[in-house]
Amino acid sequence: MKTRSATRTRHPLELPASSLRWRCTTAAIGVENVDEVTPLHDIIGQDRALQALALGLDIKHNGYNVFVTGLSGTGRTTTIRRLLKEIEQRPTELTDKCYVHNFRDPDSPVLITLPAGKGRSFKKDMSAMLTELTKAIPSVFESRRYAEQRKSTLEHFQNRQRSVLRDFEKKVKERGFEVVQMQVGGGNRPEIAPLIDGTPASMDQLAARVESGEMTADDLKLMEMRQGELEKQMDLVMREMRNIERKAKKSLEDLNHRIIVPVVEEMMEELRNRYTSPRVQEYLTDAQQDILDNLQRFQQRDDPSHQIIAAGEAPEEEMFLEYQVNVIVDNAETTGTPVIFEANPRYKNLFGTIERVVDRNGMWRSDFTRVRAGSVAKADGGYLVINATDALTEPGVWNTLKRVLRNRQMEIQSYENGFFGTSSALQPESIGINVKVVMIGDSHIYHLLFGLDEDFKKIFKVRADFDTEMVNDAKSIGSYVSFIRSFCEKEGLLPLELSAAAEMVEYGARLAGRQQKLSTRFSLLADVLREASHWASEDKAARVTDTHVRRAIDERTRRVNMLEDKIQEMILDGSIMIDTGAAVVGQINGLSVYQLAEHEFGRPSRITAKTMMGRAGIINIEREAAMSGPIHNKGVYILSGYLGSKYAQDKPLVLSASLAFEQSYSGVDGDSASSAEIYVLLSSLADVPLRQDLAVTGSVNQHGEIQPIGGVNQKIEGFFDVCAARGLTGTQGVLIPVQNVQDLMLRHDIVEAVDAGRFHVYALTTIDEGIELLTGRKAGTRNGRGAYTPGSIHALVDKRLTAYARKNKTFGQ
Repeated sequence: MKTRSATRTRHPLELPASSLRWRCTTAAIGVENVDEVTPLHDIIGQDRALQALALGLDIKHNGYNVFVTGLSGTGRTTTIRRLLKEIEQRPTELTDKCYVHNFRDPDSPVLITLPAGKGRSFKKDMSAMLTELTKAIPSVFESRRYAEQRKSTLEHFQNRQRSVLRDFEKKVKERGFEVVQMQVGGGNRPEIAPLIDGTPASMDQLAARVESGEMTADDLKLMEMRQGELEKQMDLVMREMRNIERKAKKSLEDLNHRIIVPVVEEMMEELRNRYTSPRVQEYLTDAQQDILDNLQRFQQRDDPSHQIIAAGEAPEEEMFLEYQVNVIVDNAETTGTPVIFEANPRYKNLFGTIERVVDRNGMWRSDFTRVRAGSVAKADGGYLVINATDALTEPGVWNTLKRVLRNRQMEIQSYENGFFGTSSALQPESIGINVKVVMIGDSHIYHLLFGLDEDFKKIFKVRADFDTEMVNDAKSIGSYVSFIRSFCEKEGLLPLELSAAAEMVEYGARLAGRQQKLSTRFSLLADVLREASHWASEDKAARVTDTHVRRAIDERTRRVNMLEDKIQEMILDGSIMIDTGAAVVGQINGLSVYQLAEHEFGRPSRITAKTMMGRAGIINIEREAAMSGPIHNKGVYILSGYLGSKYAQDKPLVLSASLAFEQSYSGVDGDSASSAEIYVLLSSLADVPLRQDLAVTGSVNQHGEIQPIGGVNQKIEGFFDVCAARGLTGTQGVLIPVQNVQDLMLRHDIVEAVDAGRFHVYALTTIDEGIELLTGRKAGTRNGRGAYTPGSIHALVDKRLTAYARKNKTFGQ
């Protein structure tokens, strides 16, 4: 049985149904069953980006960091993960990074770099040494040998003090005085007191005796003089006593050193032999000296008098912070090249921070053990992947990242935002950084940075640009089907019938917007596969068919096309005036595309023109109302050039015309309506009606040639939906540029309607072809005398413009 399309006569410009949608046949897939396809493990459609990534990831020179551009869903992150997973297995020499106390400048912690795994062992060994010292030093101090030597030393100096005191007290007694202890405040103070009948007395008592006549005033004065002399001598004695005490303390310190130095040196020597790094050797020397200078701290640990911590004193675990090791980067368990994907590139996550705590007095404090590394330090020797938008919007991140990549040095500091006061006084030693940064963004961000930031082009010398489409050939189709199978296996989805796989490939061509291309936005394809599997499960089907894929696509559209339906309702109820039948002078159905965040659709728009005698030229009402974009304005200006070349070669162009998009309230841009605007102008000038069952899209140049436009599928589908809702008459259709035929991937229902002769799509090359379709009249050509074919559209227009010119001349006279 023959179809209607096979029996009816088609207009020469009308496209057959086979041209309206590229079909992926089962023969093109090359297998009889999707299960025969080998699952895909390669990256497809991104050869340019892969070559750029390979260069950027492998080259070792400074500045060859990679900026990845492309739309979301093109596989940017997946590709980078896959490439870096291979690189991650490569062995490389890594280091551990540690901070230790700086005994010379406590506010400047010292950086120690050790081979991978040694940082953890160094920290452990220092902790073990400290534990041993806290036991060994008190043990030495408690030993009999030390006790005897200490006792002997103390007795020696105590005897000297006693001897000095005895000699002085003897001298005092010989002069009739005695050394007594007077209580002053909370302590005792020695004083010289006179003796009366062998008993110490005060000077007041002596004064009383003078008044009673028991002694003379001269005797009192003599005793006062002697007392003053003895007090001066007592000051010398007390000074000597203190001097003896200092010598005793120094002798005890020397004793402590002689006893403890061998113990400390033995433990330190073990560490020196184990860690030969010059920085470690220097640190151990400083630590040893500090331990010997502060032995009392080790003595006091087990002293019962120090078991109760005084207010404000650090707890026991913080008593020996300066001997601890802060390992900020530990590569002990890193087997290959470090690869870090930083999903939250805040300042402290990237560059580290210095933490602060509140002490017992309520004051902020910090120390080198509070220094924390970020992803940049942890990725040293490897790769760091971050999102460009996140990095640019986080405070302080971009400028710091540039500085690190430019200088290959990083200083760990807290980023202060004003909420917690001033920053820490600590200034840890800077870290040498050798990291490759891969930043994922889009073209807009890339061009902004390239044009506005001088440093950007120096530190991101490689751009990996991910394409949104690839060539539609047998190899690409095979890769598509392989991707489909591998994704279904990975996600646990139902397997696809061959027809469903073909439908998915066709959907890829629809996303690409061209029959010769396939989309590389695999995230969208993946979503359709998931939803198609869901609908197949709802139908209790064992496999996904093409029907399930179509339903998944339709349901995805339905979820986001509320505005499209609302506009359709307004057209059908007459709120938005669109004619789809009869013919009207100076009126045509143009086609527009509405672009939303996640959906775009086409709808017809009424375009009208009014012409009259005058010299105002073509008045673009949208422009006059400041609702026209620059591209649309350019398209209107082109109309004047076209009219002048066609009709003003033998007379001036005396014309005033107005063009308007009726019921347009949100602005117009683009030149895809310029051909429709010419048609309404010609219709108005010729006074010939235009068919309203046809809609038009296409830009035009001054030669009258139709030029391609965007959104051709959405525009055709938009007018078809209006016509179908009112009832297809068999005469309705759309005029498109012939160059857009290769872009057609129309819905199945439209292809079926065209195949049945209920709807039509015409491909135009020139304005003349379009005006003939819209009016049913010949466009007309010039003869040898310069006159157009009688009765043709051009002849009627030329006649009207000639009349305008003559009348204008008459009015002028």
